[in-house]
Amino acid sequence: MPPKPPLVLPPDVPSYLSPFLPSLITSPSSPFLTLTYATSLDSALSFLDSQTPLSGPETKAMTHYLRTKHQAILIGANTAVIDDPALNARLPETTLSSQPRPIILDPRGRWDVSRSQVLALARAGRGKAPWVITRKATSVPPEWEAALQGVGGQYIRLASSPDIDDRGRIKWRDIMSALAECGIESVMVEGGASVINGLLAPENINFVGAVVVTLAPVWLGEGGVAVAPGARHNKGVRVPVARLKDVVWRQFGQDVVMCGRVRGD
Repeated sequence: MPPKPPLVLPPDVPSYLSPFLPSLITSPSSPFLTLTYATSLDSALSFLDSQTPLSGPETKAMTHYLRTKHQAILIGANTAVIDDPALNARLPETTLSSQPRPIILDPRGRWDVSRSQVLALARAGRGKAPWVITRKATSVPPEWEAALQGVGGQYIRLASSPDIDDRGRIKWRDIMSALAECGIESVMVEGGASVINGLLAPENINFVGAVVVTLAPVWLGEGGVAVAPGARHNKGVRVPVARLKDVVWRQFGQDVVMCGRVRGD
């Protein structure tokens, strides 16, 4: 595989993002969570079941800068299986200590960590060892666990009941509590759609400290994987799921980046 081109951070990115970076005052029971993703003009993250790059080089560099400002980076198993992302920061002079901890949310034990880029980078000293959050009752092949432990990673197994919702997903309050117990004070969530939509649900959105969305000037068309959280009703009337406050917009290259904080109605 040819080497990836070097990333060049636009000089005004740090000042633009500064008000939205993890707070110095953190809750002992819940890390500061930044929800970030790139979307098309029709609210799609990707084509179905295929990796779909959306960010331009400037906003890609911004994402890698954000990674260095969080202790952990979290994605769901579907994204890990389809995209096999590296989940490290590739800005020049990034040290291992400033790399985020990759965390994969994998309740059903679907992700083969032994063949992943994340594991290869951990072996090479270019990224930290991943953690995998799964259900206590989920079994994984012994070679996966051995490969993970071989680089200093771990499976974090959470009890199956009452910590699993009616669709078999681990509840976010239990995920956040488990990460806090492991010493994680800030986490950057990058997807995929199921994870993002779940966090935007009314019962979870208060876990979100900041939102950073990259809007790419492209339509993906029908059948894409979309950000579309479930509907919310108040006294039988449909209302917005959530709103943002302190919103700022900035153009980097051909993309537009929006930052904001969650505001409850």
